[in-house]
Amino acid sequence: MKITGARVIVTCPDRNFVTLKIETDEGLTGIGDATLNGRELAVASYLTDHVIPCLIGRDAHRIEDIWHYLYRGAYWRRGPVTMSAIAAVDTALWDIKAKAAGLPLYQLLGGRSRDGVMVYGHANGRDIEETADEVARYVEMGYRAIRAQSGVPGLASTYGVSSDKMYYEPADAALPTENVWSTEKYLDHVPKLFDRLRDRFGFDHHLLHDVHHRLTPIEAGRLGKSLEPYRLFWMEDATPAENQEAFRLIRQHTVTPLAVGEVFNTIWDAKDLIQNQLIDYIRATVVHAGGISHLRRIADLAALYQVRTGCHGATDLSPVCMGAALHFDIWVPNFGVQEYMRHTEATDAVFPHAYSFAAGYMTPGDVPGHGVEIDEALAAKYPYKPCSLPVNRLEDGTLWHW
Repeated sequence: MKITGARVIVTCPDRNFVTLKIETDEGLTGIGDATLNGRELAVASYLTDHVIPCLIGRDAHRIEDIWHYLYRGAYWRRGPVTMSAIAAVDTALWDIKAKAAGLPLYQLLGGRSRDGVMVYGHANGRDIEETADEVARYVEMGYRAIRAQSGVPGLASTYGVSSDKMYYEPADAALPTENVWSTEKYLDHVPKLFDRLRDRFGFDHHLLHDVHHRLTPIEAGRLGKSLEPYRLFWMEDATPAENQEAFRLIRQHTVTPLAVGEVFNTIWDAKDLIQNQLIDYIRATVVHAGGISHLRRIADLAALYQVRTGCHGATDLSPVCMGAALHFDIWVPNFGVQEYMRHTEATDAVFPHAYSFAAGYMTPGDVPGHGVEIDEALAAKYPYKPCSLPVNRLEDGTLWHW
């Protein structure tokens, strides 16, 4: 089965998405997510100018060979733009292969390892009580795991907190907005949030928290220790992970489980963290870590060290990525949890899908392929809009980690 055509589709149904569509001489098509939040057009160009010309005429079934051709053949390896482009090709080819077999994608990976995929939602509020009310709303919707974020007293805004509770999108302006951050205020506030949540909801639900890379290792160790009485499912992105050894210092000071990896692109970003058991959950994604083929390798390495998966699943990952991730999740033996931020109605209309949510779990569906398609006519009605993620400065004006 030969690849006869491929094209990039950029659309903005409430937020920007980049999708690669591959066509074959047997009439089968497949799609892959290539969205890189705030840098979407860089990946679109990489695909159009450098990848698609190399795909035409190749055997669509040779997924592994094409993956290595794109990774090794470019000479300039790794990086978010390259790996998101490779991921789009990889996901589209897995979609085609599963359609050719007449099977849902997870069957080609080895079949189900579980009946459903536990997911967590995002509860956030301007203050502790509003966050608690949002947690209650997620409990009522059937979630068993809930991430909780709260506004911090004395700060005008806090990343992870928004007025739109269900469809939160952090990229908020054409050029990055600049917010004020205080580590001291944050460290004092977060334990009070989880004390209130455990007091109101007990320990029947998993609670998670995202630090968004804003602490130094010793500060993260302090926070993790202060949160130990509340038994978090995990503390996420406690510190920037470019220096993987930094997590050793956190590990020495707390037994709160640690999760990291949503910005990772290859197995090399996570190698030392996994092999030294410095984390408990690896959060690499299908779209930013080279597709299903490479994410499987990361998961296999993690399994050797009892590290579980917890794939990133924010709204900037399109339904195509979510569909592929759920096939991966339902197969992978060392699964932990899947993030699930719901997309807007406009996004769901552009990307009709087979996956579904019920009672805290999701399933990918059983249609052939990964179960997500794109309505190109509808997508064309939503042109690209420049949008960037915010940055933070300390109260004295110093540019901070993220």
